Amino acid sequence: MCRILGSFAANAARPDPAALASASARQRHGGPDEHRVLSGPGWSLGCDRLAVTDPRGGQQPYRLPHLPGVLAVLNGEIYNHAELRRSLAARGHRFPDRCDGTLLPALYAEHGPAFAEHLDGMFAVAVLDLRPGRAQLVLAVDDLGMKPLHLHHDPEDGSTRFASEVPALLAFGGVRFAPRVDSLDTVLATRTAFSAGTALDGVSVLPPGATALVRPGAAPVVRRRAPHRTTPLGDTQDVLRREVRRLAAADVPVCAVTSGGLDSGLVTALAAEHARETDAEPPHTFHLTYRGNWPGSEAAHARSVARRARTVHHEIALDPDELPSLLTRTVRHLGQPNADPIALSTYALFRAVRQKGFTVALTGDGADELFGGYDRMAAALAAPPGTDWAAAYADALSAAPRMLREHLYTADYRAHIADTGSAADRVEQELRSAEAAGVDRVTATTALETRWRLPAYHLRRVDHLAMAWGVEARLPFCQPAVVTHARALPSAARTGKRALYEAGAELLPASVLRRPKQPFTLPVEAMIAPGGPLLDTVRELLSPARLVLGGKVRADRVGRLLARQLAHPNRPDAQALWALAVHELWTEVHRTLQIPANYAAA
Repeated sequence: MCRILGSFAANAARPDPAALASASARQRHGGPDEHRVLSGPGWSLGCDRLAVTDPRGGQQPYRLPHLPGVLAVLNGEIYNHAELRRSLAARGHRFPDRCDGTLLPALYAEHGPAFAEHLDGMFAVAVLDLRPGRAQLVLAVDDLGMKPLHLHHDPEDGSTRFASEVPALLAFGGVRFAPRVDSLDTVLATRTAFSAGTALDGVSVLPPGATALVRPGAAPVVRRRAPHRTTPLGDTQDVLRREVRRLAAADVPVCAVTSGGLDSGLVTALAAEHARETDAEPPHTFHLTYRGNWPGSEAAHARSVARRARTVHHEIALDPDELPSLLTRTVRHLGQPNADPIALSTYALFRAVRQKGFTVALTGDGADELFGGYDRMAAALAAPPGTDWAAAYADALSAAPRMLREHLYTADYRAHIADTGSAADRVEQELRSAEAAGVDRVTATTALETRWRLPAYHLRRVDHLAMAWGVEARLPFCQPAVVTHARALPSAARTGKRALYEAGAELLPASVLRRPKQPFTLPVEAMIAPGGPLLDTVRELLSPARLVLGGKVRADRVGRLLARQLAHPNRPDAQALWALAVHELWTEVHRTLQIPANYAAA
């Protein structure tokens, strides 16, 4: 698990060493164990390493003596590396250590740009081929986009640059902080940029399951690969059990995140089961709550799961007065606006995990998308024929429903969005097109959630905020075997997570199985109520002077929305205000990254 970066151009100039050093420093929090950047005429390749597999070996960039001119860097984990190493060794390749990424140059030598089709894991990989007559850069990410890779191509000089995080990419010369005009609408409509887009002009994210081929001076050519082939055996519990056991193996301490819900509860129970059967120490579990009395606390449910699984449980009580300072750091680490208040909770939780000495954490992310766990999915299924269920679904995804967004916008900004289209329009169009093609609503909504929303909204957030503290988050539900199994289930089993409830029947407390779904999040409606710890921060970020200068929303209407929230605290109004504030803070924080400076970590 690491942070990677690099550049590739047709010219013979060596990249600026100061820019490379700044790019590496800006994402070093995710790779505190080793730092190395190589460069030459027209290229650079670097890595900040978090040592997880074979901590003593695996120096990056990876190079093998018998393959001069082929270099590689890896962010992530390759879970089938032992199998691949045996196969490559049989073909004459030799390796200096057992680190998973060491085999990448050999795998590329055997299969060329198709090498990623053989990888099972979570990964963002860059392979640089500098052999005469073969010069090219190949970039690849895993099937669900668990490990993001940000790209920038300059059409003027033909250079391509990449980095694990946006702030690092902004350290390269020629990459400007240029927010898209529609970035605010995107944050309000879908809470973050979906698909391969970002909130910045000229910066994209390599799509899930994609490989990009970059020739000298040419723009990246991106293609989607066929999903990694796997044959899951058994029922849902069996498939998930195998993946939890596989991901629980590491050369560093491993723990589990336990929210108190079904998904993380299943992962926790199966990890504890594995520890007992192998005579290992009971796993440690972590749960975040807030000091004081706040609505929606899941602490009692998390304790119940931990007692049942017999784990060593850590209940982290965060002081709400710390939240304003955490907000700035969280927005900075995310690199682009994400309007879910859960980001603050996630950042604080992984801080506690690292402070307790753990480098790997198992989480329950991805279950709702694959097994139909969201209320909006149930509402879509219940909507009678002839109703505009797609528009209702898009509103349920939003931080502010369409009518509220259009009410808040200035006339000019509302007209601009009407002309160019909103991110919400694209969501509705995809759902309607699927239904017109005869796709059932369960399949249509899970496809939208897993292909577009899960990578952008959840996985990038988990990756960035875990790595902000040098923690590798591993996601059993997102592994190919579980994804393949879930997609093969009948629609009824993928509705309301029925298959997961059946899997957890003998593993989890009845109180957890009976409780209604509740996301692990921040009680934002209470936090920005009168006397709330985030009220002053939100009020300052949404001051009339700031909003008038931005020219996208009407300050008077935002002011009335805030007054309504203060008079009658409620989640919908609080969520809209939060999204507006986060976008404003993101613009402020990242604009300064254009100025060369030391970029402190957490």
